[in-house]
Amino acid sequence: MSAVAPAAPPEGDEPVTVEPPSAARSERLARKLRDAGLAYAFLLPSLVVFAIFFYYPLYRLFWFSTHQQSRFRNRPATYVGFEQLTDTLSGNDFVNGLVHSGLFMVYTVPLGIGLGVLLAVAAHRRLRGIKVFQTIFSSTVASSVAVASVVFFTLVNPEVGYFRDVAWLSLRDGDSALFAVSLSSVWQNLGLTFIVVLAALQTVPDELTEAATLDGYGAVRRFFRITVPLISPALLFLAIVLVVHALQAYAQIEILTGGGPGGETETLLFKIADPRGVRSLGVRASLSLGLFVLTAVVAGFQYSIMSKRVHYGD
Repeated sequence: MSAVAPAAPPEGDEPVTVEPPSAARSERLARKLRDAGLAYAFLLPSLVVFAIFFYYPLYRLFWFSTHQQSRFRNRPATYVGFEQLTDTLSGNDFVNGLVHSGLFMVYTVPLGIGLGVLLAVAAHRRLRGIKVFQTIFSSTVASSVAVASVVFFTLVNPEVGYFRDVAWLSLRDGDSALFAVSLSSVWQNLGLTFIVVLAALQTVPDELTEAATLDGYGAVRRFFRITVPLISPALLFLAIVLVVHALQAYAQIEILTGGGPGGETETLLFKIADPRGVRSLGVRASLSLGLFVLTAVVAGFQYSIMSKRVHYGD
């Protein structure tokens, strides 16, 4: 028997070459390295900004909190370990500032969100001239903390203010001063709250509210069962932002009360700024680290709890 010759490949077809597995792996590795290098090149400007304005200051805070500064500037600081940090964070100064910051947060966050939602719902209507009211309600977003505080001070000034005789707005009474200052912060943040909630309300489909109306839902029930779940991401965002703003309150306190009366309005950030210069740099750095950890814990806890009730849609 004669051997059968292998069939020749069809005319016009080129032979297929198979790369070795090692060459294919090398090519994939080289592609991944190129992609990673390109990604890090895009991230490099942000990393530089974070390193200069966040990581390095955080490192310096930690350094100052573990070193005791000499009263004489020509002498180096003394390393004291965590003794200064623990003494500061367990002392009455930190606890008092923590209580005042917590009260300021309780006064501003619920009231600010509630008023913002109320105004946004009232302005979310198809009426002639409603844009004028929307502009008025959102106007405070363009004002700074200093401007809002000065305007509020003219209203509650103990001598010539329009509300000078209202006891619970008195800046001279230690029991009401912190609440009065918190109202100025609520008014200053009201424009931001109104804009965010109004934008969220405009994304609610009209079909859902019309269907709920046909099912017999009243206005209140329709708001809490339909509207609130759909705008919950905006409410979560506002809650976190307003909490951070409350924990970082300083300018309005310095302008309105200067920390008084009797230190009843000295929040943590006011103690850290220390305009009177009664605390050392190491103590203020320790207070700053405490405020940093507190803000991160509160925001993280708030997000973990509220995010479970947030509806992001399909």
